[in-house]
Amino acid sequence: MAPIKPQEAPPVLLNKTDLCKSLGISTQAFDKWDVPVHSKKGRECFYTVADVVANRVGNERKKHLGKPDEDDSDKPDIDFERYRLTKAQADGQELKNEKDRKEVIEVAFCTFVLNRISAQVAPVLDQTHVRIKRKFPDIPERYLDAFRGELIKSQNTVAELANGIEDLLDEYIGSAD
Repeated sequence: MAPIKPQEAPPVLLNKTDLCKSLGISTQAFDKWDVPVHSKKGRECFYTVADVVANRVGNERKKHLGKPDEDDSDKPDIDFERYRLTKAQADGQELKNEKDRKEVIEVAFCTFVLNRISAQVAPVLDQTHVRIKRKFPDIPERYLDAFRGELIKSQNTVAELANGIEDLLDEYIGSAD
């Protein structure tokens, strides 16, 4: 007796319209799935349910493989990066508004102003001992020399104030904490 070979049943083929009705989706959505055509008869395309299931399973696998691991620290979290960007933009706008209201100024502006002030104060301090000598001609020279020495110290302090503004800012911020 000859061995009996099992016969493979031919797959059940469905056209796109019938397949979409059974799945409960539109034909446009089915076209986006990009399911391979099993066979064609004329202009009509036929699909197998196995091909559709394989397509959907493969799509889900791609979704899960495409997502970065939660523990992967090398890849940035898009939501967190959006939050940081939005927060930085809001902070920048608030700082601009405070500048417009003249509530805050830049350190460079403070340095500029102090340089101008020291340039105006230095000649006044430099001539003070001469003016004192004119007003009080009988004042002893040693008093004037001592007075001149103190004025020179004051001039140096005023001149260096603009250069030390950043250090003073750091000191102020450190004491505020």
